[in-house]
Amino acid sequence: MRLFSAGRPVRLRSGAVVAMAAGLLTAGLAAPAFADDQPRQSDQLWINEPYEQTLPLGTDGDQPQSRTLGVGMYHDNENFTVTDGRLTVDVSDLTGVAEVTWPDNCTPSGTSAVCDVPVVPTIGEDYEDQVFLTVRAADGAKAGAQGRITYEATATVGPKGTLTAPHESFDTTLTVGAGPDLAIDPIADIEGAQPGDERTIPFKVTNNGNESANGFTVKLNPSYGLTDLTRYDACDYTTTDGDNYPPSTNAVCTFDQVLAPGDSFELPEPLTVRLAPHALNERLDIDVEPTDGVQDIDSENDYVALQIGAENTADFSVTGDAITGVAGETATAELTFKNNGPAWFGNLGSGEPVAKVRLIVPEGTEVTGVPSGCNPHTLEGGYYPGQTGAPRYDCTLPYWVLEDTQRTFAFSVRVDTVVPGVTGAVSIHPSFGEFGEYPFDFDPDLTNNTAVLAVN
Repeated sequence: MRLFSAGRPVRLRSGAVVAMAAGLLTAGLAAPAFADDQPRQSDQLWINEPYEQTLPLGTDGDQPQSRTLGVGMYHDNENFTVTDGRLTVDVSDLTGVAEVTWPDNCTPSGTSAVCDVPVVPTIGEDYEDQVFLTVRAADGAKAGAQGRITYEATATVGPKGTLTAPHESFDTTLTVGAGPDLAIDPIADIEGAQPGDERTIPFKVTNNGNESANGFTVKLNPSYGLTDLTRYDACDYTTTDGDNYPPSTNAVCTFDQVLAPGDSFELPEPLTVRLAPHALNERLDIDVEPTDGVQDIDSENDYVALQIGAENTADFSVTGDAITGVAGETATAELTFKNNGPAWFGNLGSGEPVAKVRLIVPEGTEVTGVPSGCNPHTLEGGYYPGQTGAPRYDCTLPYWVLEDTQRTFAFSVRVDTVVPGVTGAVSIHPSFGEFGEYPFDFDPDLTNNTAVLAVN
């Protein structure tokens, strides 16, 4: 089960990440875009490129099929306007391997081209590639032949500044292949569904390769909020128990049909799912692959993570505790997280914990026993040496909670100095972001996301 990959996100290559860590604050910014009395800021230019692509040979002497490679530029800082992007594409390594057709916004010269990107966007949900290269296996190429496309980029920031993408950090490897290529047709995500709705999923598979697939399997993995998956005679169904993964019913369907190059397949009847009363941010993972150990020559298009969003809420809450004791006594403080529903919630894309329960230790006390899943910190969230005695603890929940999940964290707290009426803060926070302070946009009542640990 591919629980932690949602769709095909924009990718930061390892070389780019290293470059960013090493020199983000000084990389390529020749002139600030703000007045002198504003804080000095920085920006960095990046290239988003496909990591690899397999190009099928032709079938029965026909010309090989073409593939489209989407490439784009983006930058980090939304406070800057970045224009006049110039993406240099070098295909000199593709000689004898692949042929490239340049789009209208590229000016070729020999084995390279400069492609114009008038406005360079920041990264985010609205990002789209700007340069689309058409590639195919070269005439006479043999299966297994490989070559690389390399990329460099510059752009203008503000009135005078220049941004440059990290040098020699971006490339695409093309491999000539022979075999079936089972590709799932694009499926649009679903938003604004209601709990109880039944939705039809337009599922279709096409063999874009140059050899037949002599049978194939289709795997369907719906998330916990999707029920009543259409049942087919060709499928085996299994149910997870909810211990290590959210409860779900998964299907593995085996079809003996021969899918020749260019042929398509649809399920015997339409694929439907129903949104349960506890549905919220759901997904349906679909995999297709040839049977009998045959290798699909392009695994990038045989998997879909369909996002299905329901209009629902999940009310997270936290309950504190009250303890008493004279100096030197130790008491147990129980802090309880609860999802009051009606929806469940899971970070199915990132696998991050759904929330952290935070304790700010009351004045005059010391934590002497720490429950499992809780980590010590300084008050600001930094590293604290030692498990006990910290001024703050963050306790992580799993990456999913059901609509009625309740989890209690029991701390051993010693009263060192009696301070009448003292309290420590108890709160819930998302686990992502630099400070973990982003709101739960699915939570209809944030007032119960805080509580106190009262002492005496």
